Amino acid sequence: MHTRRILRRTRTGATLLAAVALLVSGCSSGNATSSASSASAAAKEGTAVLAPLPRSTPEALTPYYEQKPVWRDCGVPGFQCATLKAPLDYADPSAGDIRLAVSRKKAEGPGERLGSLLVNPGGPGASAIDYLQAYAGIGYPKEVRARYDMVAVDPRGVARSEPVECLDGPEMDAYTQTDFTPDDEKEGDTLVAAYRKFAEGCGADAPKLLRHVSTIEAARDMDIVRAALGDEKLNYVGASYGTLLGATYAGLFPDRTGRLVLDGALDPSLSARQLNIEQTAGFETAFTAFAKDCVRQSDCPLGDRNTSPEEAGRNLKEFFAKTDAQPIPTGDADGRELTESLATIGVIAAMYDEGAWPLLRKALTAAMKENDGSGLLALSDSYYERDADGEYANLMFANAAVNCLDLPPAFDSPDQVRDALPDFEKASPVFGEGFAWSALNCTYWPVAATGEPQRIEAEGAAPIVVVGTTRDPATPYRWAQALAGQLASARLLTYEGDGHTAYGRGSGCIDSAINTYLVEGTPPPDGKRCS
Repeated sequence: MHTRRILRRTRTGATLLAAVALLVSGCSSGNATSSASSASAAAKEGTAVLAPLPRSTPEALTPYYEQKPVWRDCGVPGFQCATLKAPLDYADPSAGDIRLAVSRKKAEGPGERLGSLLVNPGGPGASAIDYLQAYAGIGYPKEVRARYDMVAVDPRGVARSEPVECLDGPEMDAYTQTDFTPDDEKEGDTLVAAYRKFAEGCGADAPKLLRHVSTIEAARDMDIVRAALGDEKLNYVGASYGTLLGATYAGLFPDRTGRLVLDGALDPSLSARQLNIEQTAGFETAFTAFAKDCVRQSDCPLGDRNTSPEEAGRNLKEFFAKTDAQPIPTGDADGRELTESLATIGVIAAMYDEGAWPLLRKALTAAMKENDGSGLLALSDSYYERDADGEYANLMFANAAVNCLDLPPAFDSPDQVRDALPDFEKASPVFGEGFAWSALNCTYWPVAATGEPQRIEAEGAAPIVVVGTTRDPATPYRWAQALAGQLASARLLTYEGDGHTAYGRGSGCIDSAINTYLVEGTPPPDGKRCS
Protein backbone atom coordinates (compact mmCIF):
# COMPACT_ATOMS: atom_id res chain seq x y z
CA MET A 1 0.00 0.00 0.00
CA HIS A 2 3.00 2.27 -0.36
CA THR A 3 1.66 3.66 -3.63
CA ARG A 4 -1.72 4.94 -4.65
CA ARG A 5 -2.81 2.42 -7.20
CA ILE A 6 -5.77 0.67 -8.75
CA LEU A 7 -5.47 -2.51 -10.67
CA ARG A 8 -7.84 -5.19 -11.76
CA ARG A 9 -7.16 -8.46 -10.00
CA THR A 10 -6.48 -10.87 -12.84
CA ARG A 11 -5.42 -14.45 -13.17
CA THR A 12 -1.84 -13.27 -13.40
CA GLY A 13 -1.55 -11.06 -10.33
CA ALA A 14 -3.16 -8.61 -7.93
CA THR A 15 -2.72 -4.97 -6.91
CA LEU A 16 -4.32 -1.62 -5.78
CA LEU A 17 -5.00 2.27 -6.15
CA ALA A 18 -5.49 5.29 -8.52
CA ALA A 19 -4.28 7.99 -10.91
CA VAL A 20 -5.86 10.81 -12.83
CA ALA A 21 -4.63 12.54 -15.97
CA LEU A 22 -3.48 16.08 -16.68
CA LEU A 23 -5.41 18.74 -18.50
CA VAL A 24 -4.28 19.18 -22.09
CA SER A 25 -4.92 22.46 -23.82
CA GLY A 26 -5.68 22.19 -27.47
CA CYS A 27 -8.02 23.31 -30.19
CA SER A 28 -11.50 21.95 -29.78
CA SER A 29 -13.06 20.00 -32.59
CA GLY A 30 -16.74 20.58 -33.06
CA ASN A 31 -18.75 23.79 -33.06
CA ALA A 32 -18.50 26.80 -30.80
CA THR A 33 -21.82 26.05 -29.14
CA SER A 34 -20.58 22.64 -28.03
CA SER A 35 -17.34 24.14 -26.73
CA ALA A 36 -19.22 26.84 -24.85
CA SER A 37 -21.52 24.22 -23.35
CA SER A 38 -18.54 22.21 -22.14
CA ALA A 39 -16.92 25.29 -20.67
CA SER A 40 -20.15 26.19 -18.90
CA ALA A 41 -20.46 22.69 -17.47
CA ALA A 42 -16.87 22.80 -16.30
CA ALA A 43 -17.37 26.14 -14.62
CA LYS A 44 -20.50 24.83 -12.94
CA GLU A 45 -18.64 21.81 -11.63
CA GLY A 46 -15.59 23.87 -10.67
CA THR A 47 -13.27 21.52 -12.54
CA ALA A 48 -11.62 21.93 -15.95
CA VAL A 49 -12.68 19.74 -18.86
CA LEU A 50 -10.14 17.75 -20.85
CA ALA A 51 -9.98 19.45 -24.23
CA PRO A 52 -9.87 17.37 -27.43
CA LEU A 53 -6.81 17.57 -29.63
CA PRO A 54 -7.03 18.92 -33.19
CA ARG A 55 -8.30 16.37 -35.69
CA SER A 56 -5.38 16.93 -38.03
CA THR A 57 -2.09 15.23 -37.22
CA PRO A 58 0.79 17.67 -36.64
CA GLU A 59 3.47 17.35 -39.30
CA ALA A 60 6.13 16.47 -36.71
CA LEU A 61 4.07 13.43 -35.67
CA THR A 62 3.35 12.14 -39.19
CA PRO A 63 6.27 9.67 -39.24
CA TYR A 64 4.95 8.03 -36.10
CA TYR A 65 1.45 7.73 -37.55
CA GLU A 66 2.78 6.22 -40.78
CA GLN A 67 4.62 3.33 -39.08
CA LYS A 68 3.82 -0.22 -40.08
CA PRO A 69 4.40 -2.90 -37.44
CA VAL A 70 6.77 -5.72 -38.35
CA TRP A 71 5.22 -8.73 -36.64
CA ARG A 72 7.36 -11.54 -35.29
CA ASP A 73 6.80 -14.67 -33.24
CA CYS A 74 6.48 -13.90 -29.51
CA GLY A 75 7.45 -17.34 -28.29
CA VAL A 76 3.86 -17.76 -27.08
CA PRO A 77 1.76 -19.92 -29.42
CA GLY A 78 -0.77 -17.90 -31.39
CA PHE A 79 0.64 -14.49 -30.51
CA GLN A 80 2.73 -12.06 -32.52
CA CYS A 81 4.81 -9.16 -31.24
CA ALA A 82 6.10 -5.88 -32.68
CA THR A 83 7.72 -2.65 -31.58
CA LEU A 84 6.47 0.83 -32.45
CA LYS A 85 7.94 4.23 -31.73
CA ALA A 86 6.36 7.25 -30.08
CA PRO A 87 7.86 10.63 -29.24
CA LEU A 88 9.25 10.83 -25.73
CA ASP A 89 7.85 14.36 -25.51
CA TYR A 90 4.81 15.23 -27.63
CA ALA A 91 5.56 18.93 -27.14
CA ASP A 92 9.01 18.40 -28.66
CA PRO A 93 9.07 15.31 -30.92
CA SER A 94 12.72 16.04 -31.80
CA ALA A 95 13.72 15.18 -28.21
CA GLY A 96 13.85 11.45 -28.98
CA ASP A 97 11.70 8.34 -29.16
CA ILE A 98 10.29 5.78 -26.80
CA ARG A 99 9.76 2.17 -27.85
CA LEU A 100 6.34 0.64 -27.30
CA ALA A 101 5.91 -3.13 -27.14
CA VAL A 102 2.78 -4.45 -28.87
CA SER A 103 1.31 -7.94 -29.09
CA ARG A 104 -1.67 -9.36 -30.94
CA LYS A 105 -3.61 -12.53 -31.59
CA LYS A 106 -5.36 -12.41 -34.93
CA ALA A 107 -9.11 -12.86 -35.25
CA GLU A 108 -10.03 -16.52 -35.25
CA GLY A 109 -13.26 -16.31 -37.29
CA PRO A 110 -15.88 -17.06 -38.43
CA GLY A 111 -17.53 -13.80 -39.30
CA GLU A 112 -16.40 -10.49 -40.70
CA ARG A 113 -13.34 -9.04 -38.97
CA LEU A 114 -14.22 -5.92 -36.94
CA GLY A 115 -10.68 -4.61 -36.57
CA SER A 116 -8.51 -4.56 -33.46
CA LEU A 117 -9.64 -4.67 -29.84
CA LEU A 118 -7.09 -3.20 -27.45
CA VAL A 119 -7.18 -4.38 -23.83
CA ASN A 120 -5.64 -2.95 -20.69
CA PRO A 121 -5.98 -4.55 -17.20
CA GLY A 122 -5.20 -1.48 -15.11
CA GLY A 123 -2.51 -0.42 -12.72
CA PRO A 124 -1.11 1.91 -13.71
CA GLY A 125 1.83 -0.37 -14.26
CA ALA A 126 0.22 -3.69 -15.13
CA SER A 127 1.48 -5.35 -18.29
CA ALA A 128 -1.25 -5.36 -20.91
CA ILE A 129 0.77 -7.85 -22.94
CA ASP A 130 0.97 -10.31 -20.05
CA TYR A 131 -2.77 -9.90 -19.57
CA LEU A 132 -3.44 -10.50 -23.26
CA GLN A 133 -1.24 -13.57 -23.53
CA ALA A 134 -2.28 -15.14 -20.21
CA TYR A 135 -5.99 -14.37 -20.28
CA ALA A 136 -7.70 -11.99 -22.72
CA GLY A 137 -6.31 -13.54 -25.90
CA ILE A 138 -7.52 -16.98 -24.89
CA GLY A 139 -10.20 -16.32 -22.27
CA TYR A 140 -12.35 -13.59 -23.79
CA PRO A 141 -15.63 -14.88 -25.25
CA LYS A 142 -15.26 -16.78 -28.53
CA GLU A 143 -17.62 -14.43 -30.36
CA VAL A 144 -15.34 -11.51 -29.50
CA ARG A 145 -12.08 -13.28 -30.36
CA ALA A 146 -13.61 -14.48 -33.62
CA ARG A 147 -14.24 -10.98 -34.91
CA TYR A 148 -11.38 -8.93 -33.46
CA ASP A 149 -7.62 -9.05 -33.54
CA MET A 150 -6.91 -9.03 -29.79
CA VAL A 151 -4.17 -6.44 -29.15
CA ALA A 152 -2.24 -5.09 -26.18
CA VAL A 153 0.40 -2.42 -25.80
CA ASP A 154 2.42 -2.00 -22.62
CA PRO A 155 2.14 1.71 -21.76
CA ARG A 156 5.33 3.76 -21.67
CA GLY A 157 7.43 2.94 -18.61
CA VAL A 158 5.67 -0.41 -18.10
CA ALA A 159 7.01 -3.95 -18.50
CA ARG A 160 8.33 -4.29 -22.08
CA SER A 161 7.96 -0.59 -22.99
CA GLU A 162 11.14 0.89 -21.49
CA PRO A 163 10.22 0.02 -17.89
CA VAL A 164 10.96 2.34 -15.00
CA GLU A 165 13.09 0.64 -12.35
CA CYS A 166 13.67 1.96 -8.83
CA LEU A 167 14.93 -0.64 -6.32
CA ASP A 168 16.46 -4.10 -6.56
CA GLY A 169 14.89 -7.18 -4.95
CA PRO A 170 16.43 -6.92 -1.46
CA GLU A 171 15.73 -3.17 -1.38
CA MET A 172 12.10 -3.80 -2.31
CA ASP A 173 11.85 -6.45 0.40
CA ALA A 174 12.92 -3.84 2.92
CA TYR A 175 10.55 -1.28 1.41
CA THR A 176 7.49 -3.54 1.55
CA GLN A 177 8.21 -4.40 5.19
CA THR A 178 8.39 -0.74 6.25
CA ASP A 179 5.75 0.09 8.85
CA PHE A 180 3.21 2.35 7.14
CA THR A 181 1.23 2.98 10.35
CA PRO A 182 3.96 4.73 12.38
CA ASP A 183 3.38 4.79 16.12
CA ASP A 184 5.70 7.70 16.86
CA GLU A 185 7.83 10.36 15.22
CA LYS A 186 10.81 8.02 14.84
CA GLU A 187 8.75 5.47 12.90
CA GLY A 188 7.32 8.32 10.86
CA ASP A 189 10.85 9.42 9.95
CA THR A 190 11.66 5.83 8.92
CA LEU A 191 8.64 5.75 6.60
CA VAL A 192 9.59 9.09 5.05
CA ALA A 193 13.14 7.82 4.50
CA ALA A 194 11.74 4.76 2.71
CA TYR A 195 9.63 6.96 0.43
CA ARG A 196 12.64 9.17 -0.31
CA LYS A 197 14.86 6.19 -1.16
CA PHE A 198 12.19 4.75 -3.46
CA ALA A 199 11.75 8.09 -5.25
CA GLU A 200 15.49 8.69 -5.57
CA GLY A 201 15.94 5.24 -7.09
CA CYS A 202 13.28 5.94 -9.71
CA GLY A 203 14.81 9.34 -10.50
CA ALA A 204 18.30 7.91 -10.88
CA ASP A 205 17.09 5.14 -13.21
CA ALA A 206 15.08 7.19 -15.70
CA PRO A 207 15.42 10.96 -15.18
CA LYS A 208 14.06 11.84 -18.64
CA LEU A 209 11.42 9.14 -18.93
CA LEU A 210 10.04 9.96 -15.50
CA ARG A 211 8.80 13.28 -16.89
CA HIS A 212 6.89 11.61 -19.70
CA VAL A 213 4.85 8.67 -18.37
CA SER A 214 1.56 10.47 -17.84
CA THR A 215 -1.83 9.01 -18.72
CA ILE A 216 -2.26 11.72 -21.34
CA GLU A 217 0.91 10.61 -23.12
CA ALA A 218 -0.05 6.94 -22.86
CA ALA A 219 -3.43 7.75 -24.41
CA ARG A 220 -1.74 9.60 -27.27
CA ASP A 221 0.50 6.56 -27.76
CA MET A 222 -2.63 4.44 -28.20
CA ASP A 223 -3.68 6.64 -31.09
CA ILE A 224 -0.36 5.97 -32.82
CA VAL A 225 -0.93 2.25 -32.25
CA ARG A 226 -4.45 2.53 -33.66
CA ALA A 227 -3.12 4.15 -36.82
CA ALA A 228 -0.32 1.60 -37.17
CA LEU A 229 -2.88 -1.21 -36.93
CA GLY A 230 -4.89 0.37 -39.76
CA ASP A 231 -8.02 1.04 -37.71
CA GLU A 232 -10.09 4.17 -38.28
CA LYS A 233 -11.38 4.05 -34.72
CA LEU A 234 -10.13 2.62 -31.45
CA ASN A 235 -12.05 -0.31 -29.97
CA TYR A 236 -11.00 -0.93 -26.39
CA VAL A 237 -11.73 -2.73 -23.12
CA GLY A 238 -10.08 -1.16 -20.09
CA ALA A 239 -10.39 -2.30 -16.49
CA SER A 240 -9.76 -0.20 -13.38
CA TYR A 241 -6.99 2.33 -14.20
CA GLY A 242 -7.52 1.16 -17.79
CA THR A 243 -10.84 3.04 -17.64
CA LEU A 244 -8.98 6.29 -17.03
CA LEU A 245 -6.70 5.54 -19.96
CA GLY A 246 -9.67 4.78 -22.20
CA ALA A 247 -11.71 7.77 -21.05
CA THR A 248 -8.69 10.02 -21.59
CA TYR A 249 -8.36 8.68 -25.12
CA ALA A 250 -12.02 9.45 -25.76
CA GLY A 251 -11.58 12.95 -24.38
CA LEU A 252 -8.59 13.65 -26.62
CA PHE A 253 -9.87 11.87 -29.74
CA PRO A 254 -13.69 11.71 -29.59
CA ASP A 255 -14.00 11.39 -33.37
CA ARG A 256 -11.68 8.34 -33.35
CA THR A 257 -13.44 6.60 -30.45
CA GLY A 258 -15.11 3.34 -31.40
CA ARG A 259 -16.57 0.76 -29.02
CA LEU A 260 -15.17 1.46 -25.56
CA VAL A 261 -15.87 -0.58 -22.42
CA LEU A 262 -14.67 1.03 -19.18
CA ASP A 263 -15.02 -1.55 -16.39
CA GLY A 264 -14.40 -0.57 -12.76
CA ALA A 265 -14.35 3.12 -13.57
CA LEU A 266 -12.36 5.97 -12.04
CA ASP A 267 -13.60 9.49 -11.48
CA PRO A 268 -11.01 11.78 -13.11
CA SER A 269 -12.42 14.91 -11.46
CA LEU A 270 -11.16 14.02 -7.97
CA SER A 271 -8.00 15.22 -6.27
CA ALA A 272 -5.45 12.74 -4.94
CA ARG A 273 -6.71 13.18 -1.40
CA GLN A 274 -10.34 12.69 -2.44
CA LEU A 275 -9.43 9.59 -4.41
CA ASN A 276 -7.62 8.09 -1.46
CA ILE A 277 -10.37 8.79 1.06
CA GLU A 278 -13.08 7.44 -1.22
CA GLN A 279 -11.08 4.34 -2.01
CA THR A 280 -10.42 3.84 1.68
CA ALA A 281 -14.18 3.76 2.17
CA GLY A 282 -14.46 1.33 -0.74
CA PHE A 283 -12.17 -1.14 0.97
CA GLU A 284 -14.15 -0.80 4.19
CA THR A 285 -17.29 -1.69 2.23
CA ALA A 286 -15.53 -4.72 0.79
CA PHE A 287 -14.22 -5.78 4.20
CA THR A 288 -17.72 -5.52 5.68
CA ALA A 289 -18.99 -7.87 2.97
CA PHE A 290 -16.10 -10.25 3.65
CA ALA A 291 -16.67 -10.12 7.42
CA LYS A 292 -20.38 -10.89 7.07
CA ASP A 293 -19.52 -13.91 4.95
CA CYS A 294 -16.61 -14.96 7.15
CA VAL A 295 -18.51 -15.18 10.44
CA ARG A 296 -21.04 -17.49 8.80
CA GLN A 297 -18.25 -20.00 8.09
CA SER A 298 -16.95 -22.53 10.60
CA ASP A 299 -13.32 -21.61 9.93
CA CYS A 300 -13.57 -17.82 10.44
CA PRO A 301 -10.84 -16.57 12.83
CA LEU A 302 -12.48 -13.17 13.25
CA GLY A 303 -15.57 -14.33 15.12
CA ASP A 304 -18.75 -16.40 14.91
CA ARG A 305 -22.32 -15.84 13.77
CA ASN A 306 -22.89 -13.46 16.66
CA THR A 307 -19.94 -11.26 15.64
CA SER A 308 -20.76 -7.99 13.90
CA PRO A 309 -18.62 -6.66 11.03
CA GLU A 310 -17.45 -3.90 13.37
CA GLU A 311 -16.29 -6.45 15.94
CA ALA A 312 -14.60 -8.50 13.22
CA GLY A 313 -12.78 -5.37 12.13
CA ARG A 314 -11.60 -4.68 15.66
CA ASN A 315 -10.37 -8.25 15.93
CA LEU A 316 -8.41 -7.84 12.71
CA LYS A 317 -6.94 -4.53 13.89
CA GLU A 318 -5.88 -6.21 17.13
CA PHE A 319 -4.13 -8.90 15.09
CA PHE A 320 -2.33 -6.26 13.03
CA ALA A 321 -1.18 -4.56 16.25
CA LYS A 322 0.17 -7.83 17.64
CA THR A 323 2.00 -8.45 14.38
CA ASP A 324 3.48 -4.97 14.59
CA ALA A 325 4.88 -5.78 18.03
CA GLN A 326 5.97 -9.32 17.14
CA PRO A 327 6.27 -10.38 13.47
CA ILE A 328 5.17 -13.92 12.65
CA PRO A 329 7.42 -16.64 11.14
CA THR A 330 6.68 -17.58 7.53
CA GLY A 331 9.30 -20.18 6.61
CA ASP A 332 10.40 -17.86 3.81
CA ALA A 333 13.70 -18.84 2.17
CA ASP A 334 14.93 -15.25 2.44
CA GLY A 335 14.12 -15.06 6.13
CA ARG A 336 11.20 -12.64 5.82
CA GLU A 337 8.72 -12.58 8.66
CA LEU A 338 5.11 -11.41 8.44
CA THR A 339 5.13 -7.79 9.53
CA GLU A 340 2.07 -5.64 10.08
CA SER A 341 2.54 -4.03 6.67
CA LEU A 342 2.79 -7.36 4.83
CA ALA A 343 -0.18 -8.78 6.74
CA THR A 344 -2.30 -5.76 5.86
CA ILE A 345 -1.41 -6.01 2.18
CA GLY A 346 -2.23 -9.72 2.24
CA VAL A 347 -5.74 -8.93 3.46
CA ILE A 348 -6.18 -6.11 0.96
CA ALA A 349 -5.10 -8.34 -1.92
CA ALA A 350 -7.96 -10.73 -1.16
CA MET A 351 -10.54 -7.93 -1.18
CA TYR A 352 -10.35 -7.68 -4.98
CA ASP A 353 -12.17 -10.94 -5.63
CA GLU A 354 -14.69 -12.69 -3.41
CA GLY A 355 -13.32 -15.94 -4.85
CA ALA A 356 -10.22 -15.30 -2.71
CA TRP A 357 -12.17 -15.08 0.56
CA PRO A 358 -11.73 -18.78 1.49
CA LEU A 359 -7.99 -18.45 0.90
CA LEU A 360 -7.93 -15.36 3.13
CA ARG A 361 -9.82 -17.16 5.92
CA LYS A 362 -7.29 -19.97 5.77
CA ALA A 363 -4.34 -17.57 5.76
CA LEU A 364 -5.75 -15.57 8.68
CA THR A 365 -6.46 -18.72 10.66
CA ALA A 366 -2.90 -19.94 10.17
CA ALA A 367 -1.44 -16.58 11.22
CA MET A 368 -3.76 -15.84 14.13
CA LYS A 369 -4.05 -19.32 15.63
CA GLU A 370 -1.02 -21.27 14.41
CA ASN A 371 1.67 -18.55 14.29
CA ASP A 372 2.20 -19.26 10.57
CA GLY A 373 2.34 -16.19 8.35
CA SER A 374 3.11 -17.98 5.08
CA GLY A 375 -0.40 -17.64 3.65
CA LEU A 376 -0.66 -13.89 4.16
CA LEU A 377 2.90 -13.47 2.89
CA ALA A 378 1.96 -15.29 -0.32
CA LEU A 379 -1.03 -12.99 -0.81
CA SER A 380 1.17 -9.97 -0.22
CA ASP A 381 3.77 -11.24 -2.70
CA SER A 382 1.08 -11.66 -5.36
CA TYR A 383 0.01 -8.06 -4.74
CA TYR A 384 3.54 -6.75 -5.15
CA GLU A 385 4.31 -9.16 -8.03
CA ARG A 386 7.33 -10.65 -6.24
CA ASP A 387 8.51 -13.93 -7.72
CA ALA A 388 10.02 -16.97 -6.00
CA ASP A 389 13.54 -15.69 -6.70
CA GLY A 390 12.90 -12.47 -4.81
CA GLU A 391 12.63 -10.30 -7.91
CA TYR A 392 9.85 -7.79 -8.44
CA ALA A 393 8.05 -6.84 -11.64
CA ASN A 394 8.18 -3.13 -12.40
CA LEU A 395 4.50 -2.69 -11.53
CA MET A 396 5.13 -0.79 -8.29
CA PHE A 397 7.71 1.47 -9.94
CA ALA A 398 5.57 2.36 -12.94
CA ASN A 399 2.57 2.75 -10.68
CA ALA A 400 4.20 5.46 -8.63
CA ALA A 401 5.75 7.09 -11.70
CA VAL A 402 2.37 7.54 -13.41
CA ASN A 403 0.38 8.43 -10.30
CA CYS A 404 2.85 11.02 -9.05
CA LEU A 405 2.99 12.70 -12.48
CA ASP A 406 -0.77 12.67 -13.05
CA LEU A 407 -1.84 14.46 -9.85
CA PRO A 408 -0.35 16.78 -7.25
CA PRO A 409 0.40 14.83 -4.05
CA ALA A 410 -2.33 14.27 -1.50
CA PHE A 411 -0.19 15.67 1.31
CA ASP A 412 2.74 18.04 1.65
CA SER A 413 4.08 16.70 4.95
CA PRO A 414 3.65 14.05 7.66
CA ASP A 415 1.88 16.67 9.78
CA GLN A 416 -0.83 16.95 7.13
CA VAL A 417 -1.27 13.18 7.25
CA ARG A 418 -1.68 13.28 11.03
CA ASP A 419 -4.30 16.03 10.68
CA ALA A 420 -6.20 13.94 8.11
CA LEU A 421 -6.13 10.67 10.09
CA PRO A 422 -9.60 11.16 11.62
CA ASP A 423 -11.17 11.45 8.16
CA PHE A 424 -9.41 8.35 6.88
CA GLU A 425 -10.21 6.34 10.01
CA LYS A 426 -13.83 7.37 9.74
CA ALA A 427 -13.83 6.10 6.16
CA SER A 428 -12.30 2.82 7.31
CA PRO A 429 -11.59 1.90 10.93
CA VAL A 430 -9.68 -1.13 9.62
CA PHE A 431 -7.53 0.33 6.84
CA GLY A 432 -7.81 4.11 7.21
CA GLU A 433 -4.55 4.81 9.02
CA GLY A 434 -2.49 2.81 6.52
CA PHE A 435 -4.18 4.39 3.51
CA ALA A 436 -3.57 7.87 4.87
CA TRP A 437 0.16 7.32 5.37
CA SER A 438 0.45 5.56 2.01
CA ALA A 439 -0.84 8.69 0.31
CA LEU A 440 2.35 10.48 1.41
CA ASN A 441 4.57 8.71 -1.13
CA CYS A 442 4.25 11.25 -3.98
CA THR A 443 5.30 14.07 -1.65
CA TYR A 444 8.96 13.16 -2.20
CA TRP A 445 8.78 12.41 -5.92
CA PRO A 446 11.74 13.81 -7.93
CA VAL A 447 9.50 15.14 -10.72
CA ALA A 448 6.72 17.67 -10.20
CA ALA A 449 3.20 16.64 -11.14
CA THR A 450 2.02 17.90 -14.51
CA GLY A 451 -1.65 16.99 -14.14
CA GLU A 452 -4.71 18.24 -12.28
CA PRO A 453 -8.19 16.85 -11.60
CA GLN A 454 -10.44 17.19 -14.66
CA ARG A 455 -13.77 16.20 -16.08
CA ILE A 456 -13.81 14.10 -19.25
CA GLU A 457 -16.83 14.68 -21.48
CA ALA A 458 -15.70 13.43 -24.92
CA GLU A 459 -18.42 15.31 -26.80
CA GLY A 460 -19.08 13.65 -30.14
CA ALA A 461 -17.79 10.19 -29.20
CA ALA A 462 -19.78 7.07 -30.04
CA PRO A 463 -21.64 5.39 -27.15
CA ILE A 464 -19.24 4.36 -24.34
CA VAL A 465 -20.18 1.63 -21.85
CA VAL A 466 -19.17 2.43 -18.26
CA VAL A 467 -19.37 -0.51 -15.86
CA GLY A 468 -19.56 -0.24 -12.07
CA THR A 469 -19.76 -2.87 -9.32
CA THR A 470 -21.75 -1.84 -6.25
CA ARG A 471 -19.30 -3.22 -3.68
CA ASP A 472 -16.08 -2.76 -5.63
CA PRO A 473 -13.24 -2.11 -3.13
CA ALA A 474 -10.70 -0.42 -5.40
CA THR A 475 -12.96 1.65 -7.66
CA PRO A 476 -16.06 2.55 -5.62
CA TYR A 477 -19.34 2.41 -7.49
CA ARG A 478 -19.78 6.16 -7.10
CA TRP A 479 -16.84 6.63 -9.45
CA ALA A 480 -18.60 4.76 -12.24
CA GLN A 481 -21.68 6.91 -11.69
CA ALA A 482 -19.52 10.04 -11.78
CA LEU A 483 -17.66 9.09 -14.98
CA ALA A 484 -20.91 8.09 -16.68
CA GLY A 485 -22.31 11.47 -15.68
CA GLN A 486 -19.36 13.26 -17.30
CA LEU A 487 -19.05 11.36 -20.59
CA ALA A 488 -21.58 12.77 -23.01
CA SER A 489 -22.32 9.41 -24.67
CA ALA A 490 -21.98 7.09 -21.65
CA ARG A 491 -24.25 4.17 -20.87
CA LEU A 492 -23.95 3.06 -17.23
CA LEU A 493 -24.04 -0.71 -16.70
CA THR A 494 -24.23 -1.80 -13.05
CA TYR A 495 -23.26 -5.11 -11.45
CA GLU A 496 -24.83 -5.58 -8.03
CA GLY A 497 -22.17 -7.62 -6.30
CA ASP A 498 -18.70 -7.91 -4.79
CA GLY A 499 -15.20 -7.74 -6.17
CA HIS A 500 -13.26 -5.49 -8.48
CA THR A 501 -14.68 -5.07 -12.02
CA ALA A 502 -17.47 -7.14 -13.56
CA TYR A 503 -16.76 -8.34 -17.12
CA GLY A 504 -15.72 -11.97 -17.31
CA ARG A 505 -16.28 -12.60 -13.60
CA GLY A 506 -19.33 -14.83 -13.77
CA SER A 507 -22.32 -12.59 -14.48
CA GLY A 508 -24.03 -13.79 -17.65
CA CYS A 509 -26.06 -10.58 -17.70
CA ILE A 510 -22.96 -8.35 -17.69
CA ASP A 511 -21.07 -10.50 -20.18
CA SER A 512 -23.99 -10.70 -22.59
CA ALA A 513 -24.50 -6.92 -22.56
CA ILE A 514 -20.82 -6.22 -23.22
CA ASN A 515 -20.42 -8.95 -25.84
CA THR A 516 -23.45 -7.65 -27.75
CA TYR A 517 -22.00 -4.15 -27.69
CA LEU A 518 -18.56 -5.26 -28.86
CA VAL A 519 -19.78 -7.57 -31.61
CA GLU A 520 -22.97 -5.88 -32.82
CA GLY A 521 -22.34 -2.30 -31.77
CA THR A 522 -25.53 -2.12 -29.72
CA PRO A 523 -24.87 -0.67 -26.26
CA PRO A 524 -27.00 -1.66 -23.25
CA PRO A 525 -29.68 0.80 -22.18
CA ASP A 526 -28.36 3.43 -19.79
CA GLY A 527 -28.96 2.33 -16.20
CA LYS A 528 -29.17 -1.41 -16.91
CA ARG A 529 -28.50 -3.44 -13.73
CA CYS A 530 -27.28 -7.01 -13.38
CA SER A 531 -26.64 -9.34 -10.47
